[in-house]
Parts: sequence; C-alpha cells; structure tokens
Amino acid sequence: MWNAFSTGDRLGITAEVITYPGGDGDEIHAYFARPAVGGPAPGIVAVHHMPGWDEFYREFSERLARHGYSVICPDLYCRFGHGTPDDVAASVRSRGGVHDDSVVADCAAALQWLKALPASNGKAGIIGTCSGGRHALLAASQVAGFDAVADLWGGGVVMAEKDLSKARPAAPIGYTAQLAAPLLGLFGNDDTHPSPGQVNMHEAELKRHGKAYEFHRYHGAGHGFFYYHTPMYRPEAAMDGWEKVFSFFRRHLTS
Repeated sequence: MWNAFSTGDRLGITAEVITYPGGDGDEIHAYFARPAVGGPAPGIVAVHHMPGWDEFYREFSERLARHGYSVICPDLYCRFGHGTPDDVAASVRSRGGVHDDSVVADCAAALQWLKALPASNGKAGIIGTCSGGRHALLAASQVAGFDAVADLWGGGVVMAEKDLSKARPAAPIGYTAQLAAPLLGLFGNDDTHPSPGQVNMHEAELKRHGKAYEFHRYHGAGHGFFYYHTPMYRPEAAMDGWEKVFSFFRRHLTS
C-alpha cells in the first residue's frame, strides 16, 4: 500500500536497460526494475502504451519495483528501430502498428524470463495502460502462467468488425472464456475508448463466463488519468487507482 513502509527499512531498487530473448527468440530491449535487497519477489510484465517505450513506463516500472516486484517492461517496438520514444512511436503508427501476435509472444517470453529468475517467488502478473491494457488482457487470455492481470482503460477490448486490421485481427473480448487469471480493470467514466458502454459489455461477458474480476470506475476521469505529465491527469482517481493496483497484486502474487 502507499506509504506502508517503515522509515527504518533499508529499501531500494535497481533499474537498467537489458536485452532478453523475446518472441521467436529475437533479442529485444527491456527495462528491468527490481528490489535491491530482500527475499523472493513476484514478477510483473509491464506492457507499454501506444506512445511507446517511454519515460513514463520506466517510472511506472520503478514504482512497482519499490513495492516489492521484479518488473520487466519489454520494448515492443524494438524491431522497428531506435530513436526518441516519440519518433519510434510515430514510425510504428505509420506502418500500421505493432501486431498483436508479436506483443503476445514478447509478453510470453517475458513471463518465462521472470519466473526463471533466482529471486522469483514463482508468481507473475501483467499490467498495461491504454493499448498496453488491451495487450495485457490479450496476453493473459492466450498465455498460460499469468497469476493476475490488470487492464487500465484498455481501448479496443470490444471491437466492431470495421475496427479489425492485420495488426489487430481479433477483439480480446472474444478470448474471455480462455482467461484463467483474475482481472483488475480501472476505467474513467468520461472515456470514449473504452466507453462506459463497452466496459459494461466486457463486464457482462466476464460474468457470463464466471471469471474472477473487479472493475473500478471513476467519475470525472477520462482516458489516461494516471498520466501526470498530461492534462488528462486526475490525481485523486490516480492515487486511488494505484492503491487498487497494489492491493490486487499483493493478494494474487504475494500470498
């Protein structure tokens, strides 16, 4: 939980850019943040959003690491080349976006990498925001071994036929029956992607299949309300959302 530490504890993290064998064995970059000291730790795969493998996601990963998790955030755009996050993301968008199967393969490889760490406690979750939330849900629905999944306002979970593409050939809601991990969802009621109606549709499908989930919705918040570097930021909703994330992962990954 937030501020739930003793001021006498010698806490710390280490964080660095590494490479690991991603999907199809391709060596790709990732940001790896972990507690500097302590015993076995659960792992988390952090799935970056459409703006790219950016500074926000490095700080996002570090925050999770400070709460006791070994966190790997793969550069899902690594195969497209390198440059500033904005330039790389623009290049990826101009080429139709990263393909779902590539993301799922990189997340599956990241899961295996985390669970093979000597300091692993044997459990790992996955989390993402925006397109990363959609990808986190898609990966957890298609890859065995995730112990928890958090989708933060992932747009495109519910998709019309006209929204499908070569990069995104299927809607994640169609894989609901395959989801084995408990799901946390955080959404802003002023969002349009996903809209409250789409969140309702997703919730109904989870109920229909008897899935373990919890959804939290925030009035006065729209898309990206965790993003403190943008006008979308809603501090009260964001801090409550972080509390929900910490509580959810603590229950499912540390017990």
